[in-house]
Amino acid sequence: MAEKKKYRTFEGVFTPSLLTILGVIMYMRLGWVVGNAGLIGAIIIIIVAHVIAVTTGLSISSVASDKKIGAGGIYYVLSRSMGIPIGGSIGIALYIGTALSIALYLVGFAESFNGFFGLGMTINDIRITGSIALIMLTALALISTSVALKAQFVILTAIAISLISIFLGTSEHAPQTLRLFSHEGSVSLEVVFAVFFPAVTGFTAGIAMSGDLKNPKKSIPLGTLSAIGIGLIVYLSLAIFIAFSVDSEVLKTDYNFLMKMALFAPAVVAGIWGATLSSALGGILGGPRILQAMSIDKVTPKLFGKGKGENDEPVNALFMVFVIAEAGILIGELDVIARVVSMFYLTAYGFINISYFLESWANPDFQPSFKIKRWIGLLGFIACFAVMFKLDMMAMIAAFAIVGLLYFALQRKEVKLQSNDVWRSVWENVVNKGLKKINANADDENSNWNPNIILFSGQSKHQAYLLELCKTVSGRTGIVTNFKLIVEKGNYKPFKRTEQIVRDDTFSELGIFARQIKVDNIYKGITNIATTFGFSGVEPNTIMMGWPKGLENSKEYSQMTETLLLLDYNLLYLDFDKKMKFGNYNSVDLWWRETDSKNAEMMLNIARFIIASPKWHQTKIRVLFVNNNNVDAEIIYAKIYELVENLRVIVEIKIINNAVEQEPFYNIIKQYSATTDLTLIGIPNYKIEKQAEFVIKTNDLFETIGSTLLVKAANNFNVLDLNFAKDE
Repeated sequence: MAEKKKYRTFEGVFTPSLLTILGVIMYMRLGWVVGNAGLIGAIIIIIVAHVIAVTTGLSISSVASDKKIGAGGIYYVLSRSMGIPIGGSIGIALYIGTALSIALYLVGFAESFNGFFGLGMTINDIRITGSIALIMLTALALISTSVALKAQFVILTAIAISLISIFLGTSEHAPQTLRLFSHEGSVSLEVVFAVFFPAVTGFTAGIAMSGDLKNPKKSIPLGTLSAIGIGLIVYLSLAIFIAFSVDSEVLKTDYNFLMKMALFAPAVVAGIWGATLSSALGGILGGPRILQAMSIDKVTPKLFGKGKGENDEPVNALFMVFVIAEAGILIGELDVIARVVSMFYLTAYGFINISYFLESWANPDFQPSFKIKRWIGLLGFIACFAVMFKLDMMAMIAAFAIVGLLYFALQRKEVKLQSNDVWRSVWENVVNKGLKKINANADDENSNWNPNIILFSGQSKHQAYLLELCKTVSGRTGIVTNFKLIVEKGNYKPFKRTEQIVRDDTFSELGIFARQIKVDNIYKGITNIATTFGFSGVEPNTIMMGWPKGLENSKEYSQMTETLLLLDYNLLYLDFDKKMKFGNYNSVDLWWRETDSKNAEMMLNIARFIIASPKWHQTKIRVLFVNNNNVDAEIIYAKIYELVENLRVIVEIKIINNAVEQEPFYNIIKQYSATTDLTLIGIPNYKIEKQAEFVIKTNDLFETIGSTLLVKAANNFNVLDLNFAKDE
């Protein structure tokens, strides 16, 4: 099999880029731009457009010098840096813009051709001439890419001669007064800019040939930036020359004035035809290669990925470009097509610039040989969307909507490549900086409780309810990590690090991280995880598990509990009522007593998270306080109301007088919370040897009431003074 022909910088990047830049807009609309905007206005438009072109060219060149560049040009670069969804959606926008730009060039050619030969200037005449030209150029591209590229050298020479002829031309139409700015009766600057902008988009023609280059990392930066630089010089020089040589009224109405003022008119005709046809040819060569690359990556139908011949020419993709270009030609109006093309290119260029910025900021592996300042990408991104907003806000919104729909469609399609995804690097960078910030403020005792929960949910059929409540208790920003402990006696071969991660819809839908590890003993496993899991800045602060029925005499369980208390975790134990579950999610009781000084504040925090949950948003919360010391109920009520109000939790406060009866605390709970959907009770301070007694009494309580969450707050919670006897 013959080796695929590769091209150097001059013929592969510089020439197609420059020919597309010095194209239809320069010959057919630059005078119109100067006539409507004035000399200063035209210079500003040219410079702003080139700011976008230069920043985008620099950004894409830098990214191109970091990665191996394959076929597809800008699409390839974006898909390998920002991932397929972004790369594909912008690639499609860029592909459509490229295809429509072919129509732009050929409609401009048709205007000049028909005007020169007097063939008629109606919209149908333009359509017929443009369509014939499209068919001929498509046939040339089918015959040979190499022949098409060689033809560009002749055209480049013709353009150079035409420019010399223009600068040596007559000044018989010179204005009496030089207009520096836009004046009454002129087209708005926004419209003028939108029509002009496609002039600077030509540099993508060379990048689209990336798969056919000998050394794309060198050729793309050198060829692209050289073409943009020379294009800028030519546009500024020609705009200044035109402003001093031709009256603004002539410029606004006569699109063919360059032929009339040139030293040798046929040279200008040759330049116009050569520039428009070569620009269209550049799109015909580059556009199909973008579509072919996307089809190979399964972004677009496979049909367009198939090539023919030893150079794998994208014949199928070429016919699709033909269809879109012909649709543009049928529009028939150069100014309308130019404005549509501008929006597609501005959208694509904005994302190219932000792609570079994110790569250079977040990706530690980003080491381009062509280095530029990071802010250049950000400047280009801001400039693109500021211009889009100014030009046509509705069109900008429509462009965003189309790109957004393409993005989500590709995301759902789940196309995956062996490539870097800059978003991972971005999130890693954000997390890294966030952790450092959090860790710097780790000693702030007055900060709000943000739950970071280690959950041991077990494997029962009621596991889903424990997961649900844990996620509810963790709030909107809390972290939950569920551990599955697999007991294997005497097996010291752990899971591989990647095997410890559990990817299951049960957890992912709730936003819960899940891990599995092998342990020799459940209680030792829990202790080890509690001791070692987490890292600086986001250390776990809460342990949650099911209530341990039947373990009141377990020495291992007692040792585990003692360790967790010494580690100063918040402890949450759920006794789940298998029959009633969480009822109708309508009622929550918080039980307080004099010894619940820290538990009380934690319960209020949990209550805030519960009522923020969709399932619990209509629940009624009660704070029930057992008054064992015959304190004035109004004093207790006022104090609790103040505490509750400070934490912004709306609750019903109920004071239960127990000074005379001295009923056991649990008996009172049985009486008032028998039908409550979820009851929160504080775990009192007790010596570890009293644990069995506490467990037995608590088990008895659970036989009467519904689902219950036992709460033991760590020392970082504030002490709520619930000893009201001293207030009297």
